Amino acid sequence: MTVQDEITRAVSELAGSSHAIALTGAGISTESGIPDYRGPKGVWTLDKQAEAKAYERYEMFLGNPRHYWEEMLSGQGAHGAFYAALRYAQPNPGHRALAELERVGVLKHVITQNIDGLHRRAGSRNVVEYHGSVDRIRCPACGSRRGFESVTPGNLPPYCTCGGVMKYDVVHFKEPIPFDVMEEAEHQARVCDIMLICGTSAVVYPFAALPRTAKLGGKSTISIIEVNAEPTPLTLEGVTDYFIQGKTGEILPEIAAAVRKIKAGE
Repeated sequence: MTVQDEITRAVSELAGSSHAIALTGAGISTESGIPDYRGPKGVWTLDKQAEAKAYERYEMFLGNPRHYWEEMLSGQGAHGAFYAALRYAQPNPGHRALAELERVGVLKHVITQNIDGLHRRAGSRNVVEYHGSVDRIRCPACGSRRGFESVTPGNLPPYCTCGGVMKYDVVHFKEPIPFDVMEEAEHQARVCDIMLICGTSAVVYPFAALPRTAKLGGKSTISIIEVNAEPTPLTLEGVTDYFIQGKTGEILPEIAAAVRKIKAGE
């Protein structure tokens, strides 16, 4: 089948679905000028020291939360500067297409690996930010969250009303996925009938297990549609039902426009 045939098939299935969800990764945000982590020009590909420090960041928070926050707010470290830049990024047509699919009642949830907040800025309301967000801070003790703007350099580290020390909502290496996030993501994977996978390499766990959760523990009629620049393990292992190769910023708007016409009875 041609790419256009696959798009037509995806449109038909999405328009007839009862509970479609989308899983997204770094590939949907590269068209907003945000580099991925491990691609040819990825943050860690170009700076191996930054990658090494990323593996130490959660332990730094646990051992010296004030130093953690001073480094993250300084803008000098790779992560601090990268997080700051994310707050100025703007959604691209791929993000807006998923928001449009939600507006017409087709897409029930977006579950994203991305920490950039672009799905919410594009207008998506039901978003599970699996690895957290640079727009918020979180208390590991009680799970409460508040806006990043509440952090002030003169009062570090920030404390929760429960007395716990707060950290970036971003989930660092060696840090467990917050329970409420894990629970909602797995629930959505089990109840969906369409899973649209967009711009993820599907190699980072436990996020990459969600399509398998959908296949093994979800509805018997589930269809997994993958929109990616290159095949992934999901494609090669047959977890994906069909693969649409290309840029999410080009394919998703075409899908959304066609679904909108069907829903409008045009």
